Amino acid sequence: MFVIFTDTDTDLTPEEAKYYGYHLISMPYLIGDKMVFPYEDFETFDYKAFYNELRGGVLPQTSGVSPQKYVDYFEPFFKEGKDVLYVHFSAAMSGTFSALKIAEDELKEKYPDRTIYKIDTKAITIGALNIVKEIGDMYLAGKTLDEIIKWSETEVDKFAIYFFAEDLKFFRKSGRVGGMAAFMGNILGIRPIINIGSDGKMVSVDKARGRKATLDKIIAYVDELQEDIKGHRVLIAHTDNEETARMLGDMLKEKYGEDLNIEYVVTNPTAGSHCGPNGVGVSFHAKHR
Repeated sequence: MFVIFTDTDTDLTPEEAKYYGYHLISMPYLIGDKMVFPYEDFETFDYKAFYNELRGGVLPQTSGVSPQKYVDYFEPFFKEGKDVLYVHFSAAMSGTFSALKIAEDELKEKYPDRTIYKIDTKAITIGALNIVKEIGDMYLAGKTLDEIIKWSETEVDKFAIYFFAEDLKFFRKSGRVGGMAAFMGNILGIRPIINIGSDGKMVSVDKARGRKATLDKIIAYVDELQEDIKGHRVLIAHTDNEETARMLGDMLKEKYGEDLNIEYVVTNPTAGSHCGPNGVGVSFHAKHR
């Protein structure tokens, strides 16, 4: 017997978590000296209010989860004799996984017969969400833990994500993206195009001036890398930029057909704290990242 966990950095909502059977670990962010835990401190993410705060000059910070909080999430299921499968956002992006290791060691001492199995999506937001949903489908279908883990060994690296940020000051503050040399982009109207590779890290791989040119370049990456794109979800996320997200979706449907399985997603506030408002991205099944 095992239960499945994921975290809010994967963009899974409480409603979706309930559908699949996931338990959600809340990844916090700070505004001023106030720490906020998504879906614990609020039930519904008011994304327009949040991203308008960022437009108004607020620069949130993000924080990891304490070892004790991890223990509090997992221990009730260990007491029931159940193992845990945690499908999490990229371990390369956060120090919170050091705290997770401390919690694992503590729980292993108390429950030596129980195990926390982990699948690193090596992504965040919709890049992780695509994998989380595929595993959720497998869990609902009654697949075994071994079957899910074996699937992940090859498939995790076959969900690509490409996105753009509009205001580079958020990434500049967080330092999460490599290869970002031209911070004059804000003045020149140049948008960096960002990819998350198989190392689980974000890197700027291209740039474009203007919305249409930026979306054209993202679609070129999709066209070059896609594999069985119609056999999987195509997730399009935005940080309060639904118009551009829908524009990207329309362009993809024009290319691949109206039956393309597109889902639109609002980026969670913790990840959105790094990207800032007005960003848009796509995740799809690919030959490689």
